[in-house]
Amino acid sequence: MNKKAVLHIPMSQYAFALDEERMVFRLRTARGDMDACRLYYGDRSCRQTPVIFDSVLMKVAAQDELFDYYETEFVSPYRRLCYYFELTAGEERFLYYGDFFSDHCVDDRSEYYQFPYMHRDDLVRPPQWMQDAVVYNIFPDSFASGKGFISNEESRKEFHGKTVRGKRGGTLRGITENIGYLKELGFNTLYMNPIFAAGEYHKYDLLDYFHVDPCFGRDEDFRELVDTCHGNGMRVIIDGVFNHCGWQWDKFGDVVDKGKDSQYSDWFYRLEYPVCRPEDPEVYPDYECFGYERMMPKLATDREAVADYFCRVCRYWLEEFHIDGWRLDVASEVNDDFWRRFYRTAKSVNPEAALIGEVWESAGHWLDGKIFDSSMNYDFRKHCRRFFASRSIDAAAFDGRVTHMRIRYRRQSVFAQMNLLDSHDVSRFLSLCGKDRGAYELAVLFLMTFPGMPSIFYGDELGVEGVLEDEYRQAMPWGREDTLLSFYREAIRFRNGEKALRRGSFRTVSAEKGSRLYVYERRLPEESVLVAMNMEENDAALMPEWLEGRILWQRGLRGERLGSRGFAVIKKEW
Repeated sequence: MNKKAVLHIPMSQYAFALDEERMVFRLRTARGDMDACRLYYGDRSCRQTPVIFDSVLMKVAAQDELFDYYETEFVSPYRRLCYYFELTAGEERFLYYGDFFSDHCVDDRSEYYQFPYMHRDDLVRPPQWMQDAVVYNIFPDSFASGKGFISNEESRKEFHGKTVRGKRGGTLRGITENIGYLKELGFNTLYMNPIFAAGEYHKYDLLDYFHVDPCFGRDEDFRELVDTCHGNGMRVIIDGVFNHCGWQWDKFGDVVDKGKDSQYSDWFYRLEYPVCRPEDPEVYPDYECFGYERMMPKLATDREAVADYFCRVCRYWLEEFHIDGWRLDVASEVNDDFWRRFYRTAKSVNPEAALIGEVWESAGHWLDGKIFDSSMNYDFRKHCRRFFASRSIDAAAFDGRVTHMRIRYRRQSVFAQMNLLDSHDVSRFLSLCGKDRGAYELAVLFLMTFPGMPSIFYGDELGVEGVLEDEYRQAMPWGREDTLLSFYREAIRFRNGEKALRRGSFRTVSAEKGSRLYVYERRLPEESVLVAMNMEENDAALMPEWLEGRILWQRGLRGERLGSRGFAVIKKEW
């Protein structure tokens, strides 16, 4: 038995409640090392000693190249638990509790692992609708000026004596006039990059947090957009930029003008006086900022007045315009206490509001049910890039990375992740695939059939490419005819139509070392959907049992052979 590989972390993604009755426990072991793993659990407050334990056999729920992940889910008869694991490997048998191995039980219940209390307020409960969301991400400046049209012209407007700029002519009214286009494709959630008044076209250098940028229109245009979305069964998520502001924001300007005498002198992070705005972009300013970007001074959200102000911003857009959630920019660089206050504020207005953090790294720290409901899953893109675009890993390695995405969070958080191939910050995935559209379509199919919210960046469905920022934020190519459009429409239709693809468990069926045939299953108690995709350069053989059921969608399937870049989606019911 490889004891070094065994891992359990209490009160984490290894031990959590799904609701006030159901519990999930996990244990990591070396791959293929154990013959059996059993969980013993009892009432940590029972009145007799020793504690009477019940037990349940655990099953391997996931594997990567190094580890097996055992899991069990059950309805607990107790609110308070103590528990331990029994591990069997050949002739070896050990108990595992308190992070140590033993060959016997003890009377002292405090030595076992503990789940102190299954408290309803500690549950991680993202809004249920997030599991069913299909997100269309719009970069407002680049999308539309009217129905099926964008002017692709620069604009300059005045906002309280300051100049704001647009680059390609997109407006909120233009988005509103194209909601029918999004609905016809099957999208049910709209996420927009910043819409508030800001200097540059991207609108991440904010001048105001309570008004729409005049290049995009008026506040009432936004109200009409939200109402139109809601009338068409679509939710609206907007981008909140609270890590930093623009250097022309009046409160930062007050500090520049008045120095330490400004009432806002403690609103910004690590100021050095006198505060000035360096004209040379190569000069690092005497204040903390976002990513060394001098035009974006960092906000001191740990200050009471600053936190109060931005919680008012949060409340205003939820109450006044009835938005359905926030995507939160540079979320990992903002202090936790602010986000907890922001979360409580949002949920007090609308418990079903979604809070999605921009966290490029592992986001478990922020997914405790008190900070964010979800995060942008850039790891999804990284792993897909290796398997589908660069083809630098085989199915086994890809599946190991997929397993990591599934196991690193509580199950509820996995189903709320915003999975993406593209965003406003990265090269278009189609460009990374080169001329291989078949590989790109398989990546899209995986996006649409993996647990979580698939997010599509505007124009992906029309074959927009681009490696550099100005390219991947290009104007929406309205009127372009591309076969990808029908592929996206069909993939979204399947996701929306098959509950198992939205809410079913995930199980790897085949991911062999040295192969690029990847097969997995999404399962509910009454049905399953199996997906096979072939990234090999040649045909791949499928097992006959995989093909049992009704073929919903396929490309390149001939009998039990699946062609290169082919796929098969097969449904079983019982």
